[in-house]
Amino acid sequence: MALNTPQNKKIFILFPDGVGLRNFAFTQFKEIGEEQGFDITYWNNTIFPLQEELGYQEIKIASTKIHPKTPVLNHARKRVELSLSRKRTNDKVYRTYRFPLRWNSLKNLVKSSFVKYHEKFSASQKGWQQLVDQMYAAERSTQRYLEVKAQLSEHRPDLVFCTTQRATQAIAPILAAQDLGIKTACWIYSWDNLPKGMSTIETDYYFVWSELMKAQLLEYYPKTKPEQIFVTGTPQFEPHYDMDILLSRKQFCQEHGLSETTRYICFSGDDQTTSPLDQYYLEDTAVAVRKLKEEGFDIGIIYRQVPIDFTGRYDDVLEKYSDVITPIAPLWKPMGQQWNQVMPTKADFARLVNTCYHSELVVNICSSMVFDFVIHGKPTIYPNYEQPQLTNGTRDIGQNYEYVHFRSMPEREKSVVWAFNKLDIYKGIKGILCGELNPVPVTRQWYGIVNKPESPEKASERIWEEIQQIMEK
Repeated sequence: MALNTPQNKKIFILFPDGVGLRNFAFTQFKEIGEEQGFDITYWNNTIFPLQEELGYQEIKIASTKIHPKTPVLNHARKRVELSLSRKRTNDKVYRTYRFPLRWNSLKNLVKSSFVKYHEKFSASQKGWQQLVDQMYAAERSTQRYLEVKAQLSEHRPDLVFCTTQRATQAIAPILAAQDLGIKTACWIYSWDNLPKGMSTIETDYYFVWSELMKAQLLEYYPKTKPEQIFVTGTPQFEPHYDMDILLSRKQFCQEHGLSETTRYICFSGDDQTTSPLDQYYLEDTAVAVRKLKEEGFDIGIIYRQVPIDFTGRYDDVLEKYSDVITPIAPLWKPMGQQWNQVMPTKADFARLVNTCYHSELVVNICSSMVFDFVIHGKPTIYPNYEQPQLTNGTRDIGQNYEYVHFRSMPEREKSVVWAFNKLDIYKGIKGILCGELNPVPVTRQWYGIVNKPESPEKASERIWEEIQQIMEK
């Protein structure tokens, strides 16, 4: 087989799950790479048909069955990792990152006992490494490992670039590449992943959003060396800088049955784990908007649900407050019967961008949506109070704001508008609409901390530039 020249280096973009689609399939990432002379193939472990939907060259990973031991070994690894962080920092926040153990069956009893044992007796760097080694050995023993290794042997890419570090489905493909002497790299998917112990793979190189994330990668994974890490910014926000996808006010309102003269605020829903009582925060926002309408404000609410929430928990609120709430659903597609088979679409990027652009502000529980909106100069209200419906066993939202990634706020009290009770939502909306409250300048500083501040719209270009650097080593 002929060696690849610098102008046709073959890059496999690995999708172990669907979370990387937004960053690496629905942006201009592929087109930019091809302009720089790379031969790009998507190594697709998801149910999303890249060839059919986007015309992208893909190789399907047929077998998605990981080793039965891998999930419990990974859970134990994560618990040990969090225990090490807690010991090192004496910070109680790491306890709140733990997924709960289940004891409701003999099978779960055995698994949970295994995790608990290692959390207590393997909480050392050596113990952590032993768990990782066992997990990798388990994955190397699978038929899936043999299949992906055969694919790599046939196609011989120069680099496997994994689009998330947190998926157990990524372990076998990355190990197979490493065992064949193929260079590997991975993208750190989210701004909160590193403190939470969500890395399941080790690669030759790492791509991160910011200098802050680089420092965290070195802190939480001390085996990593600075020269392995590239700070590029994230493609996640690139579509917000594309003026071609913006609709006029008239087009946007006609498309969604809105009034051109009404000022809309967006309520961006959260998943049930993060905000199990999220529907009541939507209701509190609707009550505030009704009160403001009585005072003469011409305002309404755009409700954007989290795409994977099919609980129906918002339905009663949407019906009760239909006079002030207009749902604009995300354009995600169900590709199967399970929640993790609901996949994003390229069209939803445009819908999100236009929702941000045509809204006055967003009300949201602690997500990175704050950055989507501040790119357009729009502020965020973060509710930070508990609902009266909170009962024992229901996760409170307050702990979210104590997480490590929220410590990146340059001025906590000024980075967003905080709502510490229901009335504060009303006060916050009114203050923003009247020009009395404006956290945007500080929010922009925050955005520059969690993302690369220089030319954030050029993250994809920087990723390819650094891949070229890797190819020259």
